[in-house]
Amino acid sequence: MKTNTPLKELTTSVEKEIQVINGWFVLVCFLFAVLFSLLMIIFGAGIESPLLIIPGALLEALLFTLVLPGFFTLQPNQARVLILFGKYVGTVRQTGFHWGNPFYSNGRMVVTAEASPTPSVGSLAAKRNIRSANRNKISLRSRNMNGDKLKVNDKRGNPVEISAVIVWRVEDTAKAMFDVDDYEQFVTIQSESAVRHLATSYAYDEGEHGQEEITLRSNASEISVALQAELQDRLNRAGVVIEEARLNHLAYAPEIASAMLRRQQAEAVIAAREKIVLGSVSMVEMALKELSNKNVVELDDERKAAMVSNLLVVLCSDSEAQPVVNTGTLYH
Repeated sequence: MKTNTPLKELTTSVEKEIQVINGWFVLVCFLFAVLFSLLMIIFGAGIESPLLIIPGALLEALLFTLVLPGFFTLQPNQARVLILFGKYVGTVRQTGFHWGNPFYSNGRMVVTAEASPTPSVGSLAAKRNIRSANRNKISLRSRNMNGDKLKVNDKRGNPVEISAVIVWRVEDTAKAMFDVDDYEQFVTIQSESAVRHLATSYAYDEGEHGQEEITLRSNASEISVALQAELQDRLNRAGVVIEEARLNHLAYAPEIASAMLRRQQAEAVIAAREKIVLGSVSMVEMALKELSNKNVVELDDERKAAMVSNLLVVLCSDSEAQPVVNTGTLYH
């Protein structure tokens, strides 16, 4: 009978910084050793004794085989992860010319692209693949990732287009190398997932009744903080630090963009009308109050109603009012 056993959790790697031997010192020693072996060969050839030629040649070949693969250089903000027969030894972060154990792993073969000097028709530049070893070097520099436009539904189900710009860098080289398979691809996929989740968690814009809530369009700072926090939580396992995350594109999907534009225009017109009406009522009230205080004219309720009607028409009309001279009275 089979029993369900829980999956074993992966061991989290921790970076360990180490120091290696200065490459210039080893290079000088190597040159002296080569010179010594050459002198042995020359001296052995001069006395016609093969017993000195053979050891000298073997020593020189051994030095070339063991010493040369151990040299490597590191640029500023670059590190190399040292692996000896499958065991993580440490990470070198110090820039310069170094020498380490020649049996340190040089890393798996990677594919890079190089532009061809003769572009093909219909493309910006033809590319050819070159296979090279990265020697387990990891860049610690800040990197920009301009995400693709994603079509998702917001909190209210409206289809929107959204994309983000993310600035990130590798902080823990051991996690980036051993805890995920490809940390660059991991960052790309997790970033897309985080942006999709963000879009479904917030509405594009405020609702019809204007309730206060965080929206994608109106609260850019809060949305950026939320996106950065979610990305950091997702990418901690890869040893990656998110320095900045912001939306660089946000719009309704084309199929509803025109309808949403008319809705926004209608909401703007309604809001403007509300302000016009409030202002008009205040002006009418002020006019009646001033006429009464200064005893300009005595108005009964009917005349006040007519005056209020005329003033509201003039103040709330979209076009200029045309004056009409009334030769009669309200009662005749």
